[in-house]
Amino acid sequence: MLKDLSRLESVVQEVITSDELKALDTAKGYCGFEPSGPLHIGTGLYWTNVLNIAQEAGIEMRVLLADWHAAVNDKFGGDLEKIRRNAEYMREGFLSLGLKPNVKFLYASELVANSDYWALLLRVAKALTISRIKRALPIMGRSEEDADKDSSKLIYPMMQATDIFYMDLDIAFGGMDQRHVHMLARDIHKKVGKKGFVAIHSQLISSLKGGNRMDPMNKMSKSKTDSAIFIHDSPEEISKKLRSAFCPEKTVEGNPVIQIYRNVIFSFYNNGIQIGERGEYHAYRDLERDFVEGKIHPSDLKESLSLTLAKILEPSKRYFESNSQRRALMEEFR
Repeated sequence: MLKDLSRLESVVQEVITSDELKALDTAKGYCGFEPSGPLHIGTGLYWTNVLNIAQEAGIEMRVLLADWHAAVNDKFGGDLEKIRRNAEYMREGFLSLGLKPNVKFLYASELVANSDYWALLLRVAKALTISRIKRALPIMGRSEEDADKDSSKLIYPMMQATDIFYMDLDIAFGGMDQRHVHMLARDIHKKVGKKGFVAIHSQLISSLKGGNRMDPMNKMSKSKTDSAIFIHDSPEEISKKLRSAFCPEKTVEGNPVIQIYRNVIFSFYNNGIQIGERGEYHAYRDLERDFVEGKIHPSDLKESLSLTLAKILEPSKRYFESNSQRRALMEEFR
């Protein structure tokens, strides 16, 4: 029997649907990650904690290291060997941040090696139109026009839907940028003869540089080093990035500094957060209220966040430095 689902629901943006989740007696869940570079805190810190909370709720969790998907998406120039090394780095990264070791890690290569996978993907393809597939391309950071230049991009959403059905999952986790493909898969599950599943979506943390607040792809990115804080950044690097981060006074919408406090710090690491001379905050709503009222200056918010993140990430640094193979992976991909 699943338990304490309220804790899980409190740290995500939406559950489709909550009633379906609560009706599950047992559940297999997954979250897929495309190996494409260093881990940033929006992936590493956030998802490590969500996956742990899911396990505590009784969900049997697995992490799919989507190497084939990364190749389709041209990561590392499509070099599968390098993609798989990066996948191993990601696995170590999650463990360094405290992911419970009973999470099962899988490579997409393990799934696609079976002809049944491709037979199922063909059923998925027959259940979809090209226009519907194109609408799901933002899951891979692509536009609909990208498929006109490279038709392999159309395979990616179909693979992601096939992954869910092939692993016979009850729950699919992902960021809000994965919503399109999860809805696509939910819509066609009967057509391909598979059971439905619950979709759980997380908030996205905006790029540190700000930008178009209405663009769901304006998020922390591995490919844009000044847009994100990475788990290997030194305290000095964290401080430098945050000092120049977009954080307008009294403004919450589209503010990445506020988002990190809300989605990461207060959700998982809240033992009292000291902000300038305002004292300790134990609830995000209090911090937001004082910031909006102008009682907290952005520079104080940034300085406190720098110190807090450096402390949180210190065990991860020790984990990588304590082993020569892990250290080599870190140096290759940091």
